[in-house]
Amino acid sequence: MSVTPMKAKKILTGNYAFTQLGFSLMVTRLKGVYKRDSSELTLQKCTNEMNQFFVKFKDIMASDFAAISKI
Repeated sequence: MSVTPMKAKKILTGNYAFTQLGFSLMVTRLKGVYKRDSSELTLQKCTNEMNQFFVKFKDIMASDFAAISKI
């Protein structure tokens, strides 16, 4: 499971609801980071953090990742 920078940008600029509270909180925090500095480097860092979260919590993220795949 991984997310591309393009999908990460859509998540960071869109309004999506996720079932996992931890992921939702992380996305909210990353939205603030990306809003302050929307450079490619920041986008890549946000993408990496999302992917690390997916690797660590892949078992509980299955339903949210299915939703993200459709974005």
